[in-house]
Amino acid sequence: MKTAVLGAGSWGTAFAKILGDAGNDVVLWARRPEIADGVNRDGRNPDYLSGTPLGLHVSATSDPVAALAGAEIVVLAVPSQTLRANLAQWRPYLAPNSTLTSLMKGIELGTTMRMSEVICETAGVPADRVAVVSGPNLAAEIAAGQPAATVVACTDVERATRVQNAITTPYFRPYTNADVIGCELGGAVKNVIALAFGIAHAMGLGDNTKATLITRGLAETARLGQALGADPLTFAGLAGLGDLVGTCMSPLSRNRTFGEALGRGATLEEAQRTTRYTAEGVKSCLAIRDLARAHGVDMPITEQVERICHEGVDPLLAVKTLMSRATKSE
Repeated sequence: MKTAVLGAGSWGTAFAKILGDAGNDVVLWARRPEIADGVNRDGRNPDYLSGTPLGLHVSATSDPVAALAGAEIVVLAVPSQTLRANLAQWRPYLAPNSTLTSLMKGIELGTTMRMSEVICETAGVPADRVAVVSGPNLAAEIAAGQPAATVVACTDVERATRVQNAITTPYFRPYTNADVIGCELGGAVKNVIALAFGIAHAMGLGDNTKATLITRGLAETARLGQALGADPLTFAGLAGLGDLVGTCMSPLSRNRTFGEALGRGATLEEAQRTTRYTAEGVKSCLAIRDLARAHGVDMPITEQVERICHEGVDPLLAVKTLMSRATKSE
């Protein structure tokens, strides 16, 4: 089928390759014309995953109208905090009944809306037209053809199945799920926990500490999910535990790497200069904290990551604060 991927970063580029390898015609939209030119000329993205051939089914353009023309599946792969502004411009060109598929793992600042909610509001579409893809999906490994699995979540099971069929390849195995809320929260909060994991790693803390962060991070994710109506079992699956473990453990993870810079004593600005990007969790921790407070959910790790990132709190003090909390039943 005709598909469009809007966003030519690492994951958008890898996802375009998946769609092409599954036999779909893919148009990759890149904000910068030189990226699109490179894809069309060399069959590779010159800036992201530049060693990966994208295949004969993938072309590129910097014109969103051309990318969206007739696209049955529209994949949104832009930074989460830019989604609303971009989608407002793209809305008039969406094909009727196209499936809007989110690769984004964040919570919108100010509104505390999940990405599917932003899509519905901005594009003026019902929730059953929006699918979410989430799981332990490190772009570089998938682009190299290493086996991986993911979750396609949509309230319309038939639509989820269509997306599932469109991205099934010998190296990429998608499962379907109707729990959009749980899949999105798992993907968003894991970025914040991965920042904490990177901080702990850089501080020289050991595996007991890291295992505790993953486990208690999953617990606070599930608490928030329960408050918002998610299925608790989702957090034991690929979009929950799977994504959390992958993002925390891998040096390919931007959030973990950014956390390591903070754990070595860098300020937020210094970490941004060192890594040359802002990790998704840095912005999302503010929105997730606000979302948790609005629903009366205790998220102590998220609270401390926010304090380290945005209030300049020393990571050592954050650790002491976490360890000095009142004891209670698990």
